Amino acid sequence: MSARTSFANWPCSIARTLDVVGDAWTPLVLREAFYGSRRFDEFQGELRIARNTLTDRLRRLVEAGLLERRLYESEPPRHEYLLTERGRDLFPVLAAMAHWGDRWLAGPEGPPITLHHEACGHDGHAEVVCSACGEPMRADDTVARLGPGYPDRLRSRPDVLRRFAPE
Repeated sequence: MSARTSFANWPCSIARTLDVVGDAWTPLVLREAFYGSRRFDEFQGELRIARNTLTDRLRRLVEAGLLERRLYESEPPRHEYLLTERGRDLFPVLAAMAHWGDRWLAGPEGPPITLHHEACGHDGHAEVVCSACGEPMRADDTVARLGPGYPDRLRSRPDVLRRFAPE
């Protein structure tokens, strides 16, 4: 087995996020947690994932602080996995992935799952909007700029200056 490349220290929030959730199984485990799965056998039964793979993904999600492992039975010891605040904050990412898949990959019968917003009583989909004005953010009207966390030692490199809009 080859060593996994770590993106944890890259100056990019997408890369750092992928370091935590960047394999095929991890977002699906999180999806099941959002659907209400809590116990190992529930995750395993819904996903049909190998037990050793699921054990590894749950361990990594607990270590990353996205799931909390909680004892629910002591004899024999049994644990459940609950979304933490950090884990729940990934919901918009999964909802955006679902919306993209519904738009580009759903068959003529339509989306396989809909998201119902209980606050307003309607079915809806993820929408990325500007936190300042509330308007949709689209690739053609949004630019990436260096933020305060970008390493000073890299800011003056020509390749960095070419990729990012001036502050």
